[in-house]
Amino acid sequence: MLRSMKKEKGFTLVEVIIALAILGIIGIAFLGALATASKAVVIADERASSESLARTEMEYVKSQDYSFADWSYELPSGTSPTGQFPDWWDFDDPHTLPDGYTGFIVTVNAVLLHDTDDGIQKIIVTITYLDDDAIIELEGYKTAR
Repeated sequence: MLRSMKKEKGFTLVEVIIALAILGIIGIAFLGALATASKAVVIADERASSESLARTEMEYVKSQDYSFADWSYELPSGTSPTGQFPDWWDFDDPHTLPDGYTGFIVTVNAVLLHDTDDGIQKIIVTITYLDDDAIIELEGYKTAR
């Protein structure tokens, strides 16, 4: 009596290799998406920190007395402020960056809006991070009280 050969049920080597290749392609795409999402989170955090720092600095400047001349200063993290300081600047207790803003540089400029000082200045706060291009620039106005 002849026995009929039963077909083996299972996967062939070619099917396994194709399945692994497809899985590898999906894995690489997933890792690429994960890296992109991670970079986006870092950029969003950098921008949120920059905006917070710019708004804080703008409010600080607006809370000070009016200075009847153009002025500007820079607050680099970890070093002393530099610039052409306003009249209200306290050299005994200079204003510095808050803790947690390592790598940020704040530049503040005040310019008169008109040729004669009519008590209105345009204040521009620019934030840069790690000597890159400006991340954010905030403009506001200050008036003499």
